[in-house]
Amino acid sequence: MPTPAKGPRLGGGASHERLMLANLSAALFEHKRITTTVTKAKRLKPYAERLVTFAKRGDLASRRRVLGLISDKGIVHELFTDIAQAVENRNGGYTRITKIGNRKGDNAPMAVIELVLEPVSAKQAVVAEATSAAKRDADKKDADKAEAAPVAETEAAETEEAPAAEATETEAAATEEAPAAEEAPAKKDEKEAK
Repeated sequence: MPTPAKGPRLGGGASHERLMLANLSAALFEHKRITTTVTKAKRLKPYAERLVTFAKRGDLASRRRVLGLISDKGIVHELFTDIAQAVENRNGGYTRITKIGNRKGDNAPMAVIELVLEPVSAKQAVVAEATSAAKRDADKKDADKAEAAPVAETEAAETEEAPAAEATETEAAATEEAPAAEEAPAKKDEKEAK
């Protein structure tokens, strides 16, 4: 059994907290930013980010899971089409909480929670572009090496054939000298015998 959250639930009971988080997330997806208390914003952040993750999957089962929590079909449609496409390249961190001070009536700490819809930072885009360019260059070099390898192999084969031809020539010269060397001792033996 999961361990319950420490401290009191938002709204008093677990079911009331679930409904409150569903309504807050629906308002967040509809208006892109809402003002609420810091405690509610901190509880809403993982809930809303999980729903955005379902929206990024985009399949029917994910849509039905989100529809089980948020009953407004128009908001779910906007979540799955507009918001999911806006955060497609972002790996988590779909919401931002900014504290704005205390509320006038009861002095409760307030915060603005908003969706982070701007694209991933320009620096990360430049790094991704440089990485892809380096990969393309490496692929080109591999292709050039593959083309150069058959040429190098034929040159190596030609150089191997040339020493082999020289070796056969030296062997032929050595065999010609060898019979002459054998004849010379035979002549000496004949002179000594006379």
